[in-house]
Amino acid sequence: MTLKTINEKANKTIGIEGMTVNERLYVSGLMDVFDRAKKNDIELAKTILKALKVDLKSIEKIVKG
Repeated sequence: MTLKTINEKANKTIGIEGMTVNERLYVSGLMDVFDRAKKNDIELAKTILKALKVDLKSIEKIVKG
């Protein structure tokens, strides 16, 4: 999946501010891509979370866990 597609999916997600990270991933359709990236490409995983407006402190905790 391209960065453009990731950003498009993230930007189309309505009400993102009131969602948990898992809800954001699920509703945006990026859950599977994120799960694979977390195992194989940490930078891509971080990019996905940033596109979904997850704060940096949380991103660091999520990708290390």
